[in-house]
Amino acid sequence: MQEEWIKALGTMTYGIYALTSAHAKQANAMIASWVSQLSYDPPLIAVAVHPSRFSHVLIQKSESFALHVLKKDQKNLVTRFMEPDLDAKLKGIGWQKGKTGCPILTDCAAWFECKLTDRIQPGNHTLFIGEIIDAVLVSEDAVLTTHDYRGQYIGKA
Repeated sequence: MQEEWIKALGTMTYGIYALTSAHAKQANAMIASWVSQLSYDPPLIAVAVHPSRFSHVLIQKSESFALHVLKKDQKNLVTRFMEPDLDAKLKGIGWQKGKTGCPILTDCAAWFECKLTDRIQPGNHTLFIGEIIDAVLVSEDAVLTTHDYRGQYIGKA
């Protein structure tokens, strides 16, 4: 990709979300920023996940995921959920099992639990599309976006 394109893509603003998934006795949390509401009826959310991510495997096997809108003061979770140690990611963080078995974080601005309805491979990421089966507005605090975080993600895994 041309350097100028990379710089231009870096100006796009996204929310920073925690994406959780689980299958059998394995669970994971990762940071996602390529996220969008796709439909109101039915309520659909899409999230892009690189196939090299462990969450990709869990979402495919469980056919579900949970998306958490992080609060502006939760920047520390960005680094934590990028750690390779799966056991350390959720240790000491308040969460409960959702209807699908996905971890639902108790401290966030809002969360959406989704049942997978489709997956598309438009490029080097899989676009997982999920129908919302449960959701809660937890807090009306300001939310974390790429403007608040010094890093940027342009799609390199």
